[in-house]
Amino acid sequence: MEFYPAAMTDIDRICEITEQAKAQLKSMGLDQWQKGYPNREVWDGDIRRGAAYVGAEEGTVIGTYTFQTEPDASYCDIEGRWLSDKPYATIHRLCIHDDVKGRGAAGEFFAHAFTMAKNLGFASVRVDTHAGNTAMLRAVEKAGFVHCGTVTLREGIQAGDKREAFEKLL
Repeated sequence: MEFYPAAMTDIDRICEITEQAKAQLKSMGLDQWQKGYPNREVWDGDIRRGAAYVGAEEGTVIGTYTFQTEPDASYCDIEGRWLSDKPYATIHRLCIHDDVKGRGAAGEFFAHAFTMAKNLGFASVRVDTHAGNTAMLRAVEKAGFVHCGTVTLREGIQAGDKREAFEKLL
């Protein structure tokens, strides 16, 4: 798989993949990503900041995520304990096209983010997800993340929502 920073030419495909993920979460009875987030405006901002990445196979984008290098406001307080208090990178909005789900693609996306974080000198990578998002929970476990506790989202339309938080030491 080839990874590269997302460009505006990728945004339609990114939004298509995001809508598939939203539909899957809704079919599971979850409220995650059901309030209009993430949307085209969010992805546009991520792309313009150079934080959105895509993975492609044979020239076709099959997934995307946001790689955040600044501290996440939602991670300041945790019901539990982080593994490290050193600088960390964060993965947000990871979603994979329906056609490739179940093939381990999420693990490849995590591995890409781990490499970027290591190269930038981060001690760890953090991620969060809904307690009922079984597919993502399996993916983070397979990628070697450790469950650290629960965080409350602080910003945007999801502010106040609880998420399970994970960290992987690099």
